[in-house]
Amino acid sequence: MTSPPEISLVIPMYNEESVIDELYTRLKRVLNHIGKSYEIIFVEDGSRDQTFMKLKMLQEHDETIKLIQLRGNFGQTPALAAGFDNASGEIIIAMDGDLQHMPEDIPQFLEKIAEGYDIVSGWRADRKDPFISRRLPSKIANWLMSRISGVKLRDFGTTFKAYKREILKDVHLYGQFHRFIPVLASLSKASIIEIPIKNIRQQHRKSHYNISRTFTVIFDLIRLNFFNKYLSRPLQVFGGFGFLLSFLGFGITVYLIYMKYAYSLGLMTYRGPLFIVGILFIIIGALFVVLGLLGEMMFKLLHDLHPQKIYSIREIYSSRLTAGKTDS
Repeated sequence: MTSPPEISLVIPMYNEESVIDELYTRLKRVLNHIGKSYEIIFVEDGSRDQTFMKLKMLQEHDETIKLIQLRGNFGQTPALAAGFDNASGEIIIAMDGDLQHMPEDIPQFLEKIAEGYDIVSGWRADRKDPFISRRLPSKIANWLMSRISGVKLRDFGTTFKAYKREILKDVHLYGQFHRFIPVLASLSKASIIEIPIKNIRQQHRKSHYNISRTFTVIFDLIRLNFFNKYLSRPLQVFGGFGFLLSFLGFGITVYLIYMKYAYSLGLMTYRGPLFIVGILFIIIGALFVVLGLLGEMMFKLLHDLHPQKIYSIREIYSSRLTAGKTDS
């Protein structure tokens, strides 16, 4: 049997037929000089051009290539997840397939991994994109993401990152959370370092990054932080709020009862609405505690079940396999 490669390079591909030849040539030139075994995993994400056919031709003549064909266009996060799940290397490097990331930067990622870091994240220190439409929203988003998450990175958005295999094993991607892998990994106390990378502006590509996307990214991060902190402890959220409401309601009710017996003031005539609010607080607080307990039960059931994949593979093409692998 062929021994597993030391390095897996995961590259999502969507409508990239015009750059495939150059990308492949430059990747091979770099990887053949690093002195380690490797595999190149192209994840074909439902392209509408000839991307799949060109990648299939390369795979048929190069045993280091593994081609994963998805059943349709799932997006970057699912495409990366498919690549990560099928990677065999102890070091996994992710990068874009449009040559915005330079293959020549790969050795510096490997150097930092060799120094003992768990994640090496690229930093587009000298971005070539327009300031107003891309760089300014990106700066705002990255600053906020760093403040909210506590992970000191200057560039969350770039896909160009290197990971130790054991780090990704415990990271479950969903939504559009590929940019937050360092945040997810930081919960396991992973060591992270950022290195500057070259960034090439792709003139032929329309930018999808603007102010509205900045807010989308921030909302995703808030949701991610909430889930990370409280998904496994729903009783802490709902129960805490429930006990607070019940405590306020109990305090209001005790105060009104005291006023009734100390000063002979009728509950309904003296503070009728306040008395009703106190009772409602107690009832709603109790319901929140029950909701927290139900959440604990649902989390246990979710934890015991196998997580559903966020992608669907049509076929895997690889010379390392005896036949194409299908995942329904």
